[in-house]
Amino acid sequence: MTTKTHFETRAIQATEPHEDQTGSVANAIYPSTTFKRETDGSYQSGFIYTRDDNPNRQLLEQALAELEGGSRAFAFASGMAAISAMLQTLQCGDHVILPDDAYYSVHAAAKEVFERWGLTHSLVDMTDLNAVRSAINEQTRLIWLESPSNPLLKVSDIRTVTQLAHQHNALCVVDNTWCTPVLQQPLALGADAVMYSTTKYFGGHSDCLSGALVLNPKAPEELTTRLKHIQKLSGAVPSPFDCWLITRGIKTLKLRLMQQTTNASQLAGFLDQHPAIDAVHYPGLTSHPQHAIAAAQMTHGFGAMMSVQYADKASSMALTGRLKLFTAATSLGGVESLIEHRKSVEGDASLTPDNLLRISVGIEHIDDLIADWTDALNG
Repeated sequence: MTTKTHFETRAIQATEPHEDQTGSVANAIYPSTTFKRETDGSYQSGFIYTRDDNPNRQLLEQALAELEGGSRAFAFASGMAAISAMLQTLQCGDHVILPDDAYYSVHAAAKEVFERWGLTHSLVDMTDLNAVRSAINEQTRLIWLESPSNPLLKVSDIRTVTQLAHQHNALCVVDNTWCTPVLQQPLALGADAVMYSTTKYFGGHSDCLSGALVLNPKAPEELTTRLKHIQKLSGAVPSPFDCWLITRGIKTLKLRLMQQTTNASQLAGFLDQHPAIDAVHYPGLTSHPQHAIAAAQMTHGFGAMMSVQYADKASSMALTGRLKLFTAATSLGGVESLIEHRKSVEGDASLTPDNLLRISVGIEHIDDLIADWTDALNG
């Protein structure tokens, strides 16, 4: 074909079996940990040991790079393993800027693990560009973004923050887990890399664990080399079966996410008008402080994640028990709707409001989801 195909088509084509001599339409799973060596010491297949590479991981990484418009992708055993790998590319004495509102394990890793290795960090409100500028110093080598953020859904101006990073010889990496390339393309906005917990929307069924980093073609070549070494030597790689599950999930990614996004938009509108709800955090609402930025850099909607604030801690936790179609559980991005009281997971040191509930909207019928909330709030 001479014209560029749409995402749905590329998602199928990028995950088809490559050079399969059986004619199988579905991908095979290669659980082998090791591969045959020839008598001259060579490896005819090109594979040596699954920690180094595996046919299932190779296909997944190639698909992720193609769908993201990246030069190279690296798959890891979890989103946190991917985050840790990126931080490990830095050196003792380097400085990292992190969002003040972000996945709590990112803050924990920076403080409890990497700070002991001499990596310093600052927590900054990424929606305040002046605050970002003020936080940059001579040792700053990385600015980490989440947009929308977890769990308050604050939206950062990815293009402008990336430009600030590059002006000071720093990298900008975006955690794009909540959007995937379906809804947001950070590399096209200038980011050096995107990070995913592919456990979430890419897998889409709450049954596999993995993460990924995808690099911008313009990213420094040494970053590719460092990440490849870290991936191999740390060994935090996904199993062949998890790679196979994520690859399969990619095929229906856009279909699922579009339904989830449509549901979330309608549910957010309903909850925003409900007198019992104190606040709804969702970038698709025109009342959201960064709605205009979200509309400019997000495509096909505003995602399937939101958070609400309801009464107090005890009341909000009790509310999760009255909902019948929203399972009270950690994680997000699966086909089923989930809800969670975040601060009780993050701990007392968390800055998350006591009455905040994080919601991952699934693919159930929206009328049923709204009816469930109506009954729970009336209960």
